[in-house]
Amino acid sequence: MQSKILQKIGGVCAIFEAFIYITAFIVYGGILVYPNANANIVEKLNFLSDNYITLSILNFISYVLFGILLAVLVLATHERLKKYSPSFSKLASIFGFIWVGLVIASGMISNIGLKSVIETGINGPENAMQIWTSISIITEGLGGGNEIVGGIWLLLLNIIALKGKLLSKPLIFLGIIVGLVGILTVYPLNLFTEIFGMSQIIWFFWIGIFMIRNPITVLKK
Repeated sequence: MQSKILQKIGGVCAIFEAFIYITAFIVYGGILVYPNANANIVEKLNFLSDNYITLSILNFISYVLFGILLAVLVLATHERLKKYSPSFSKLASIFGFIWVGLVIASGMISNIGLKSVIETGINGPENAMQIWTSISIITEGLGGGNEIVGGIWLLLLNIIALKGKLLSKPLIFLGIIVGLVGILTVYPLNLFTEIFGMSQIIWFFWIGIFMIRNPITVLKK
């Protein structure tokens, strides 16, 4: 009974993660108007200061909350797969939880750094922007621009599910593709990161609905 409940909770978390992705795409890409490349330091600092609350909330939702929900999903998928392949399921969940840590760390560093940049910018605008550049590099390196850890988790998870026939085949094949694209983000090309994000929205929705509708895993021989 507890396993069944965990599967449903994991499914709900996956659906919420899809909505978080959509929200982030809309706000970052359509609502917030970032200063262009020719903007001076003062204009960039004013943007960060004027949108401090919005950026802080968005960082919390997109990274910290996302990571918390992801932790539940990683645990639920591990419980679903471990009866078929205990060792590989543990390996997949290790990468999943590492991803959780990286995502949460990215959000916390970004929010703390944002506050520091705004405070520093009052007396030293140039120093503030140097700090912001360093923070951006760190957060991008941890989880914003490199999704290799998440890609490995997805790839392993879906390979196990494919061999054990534990999920629907179309869902598995989508997960494998998303995982491979995530691994490819190790190459510095924004296209892979964008494809990973967009395709993950579909995967999160799909896996969420599947786990809610099929909370009990039946191993097929």
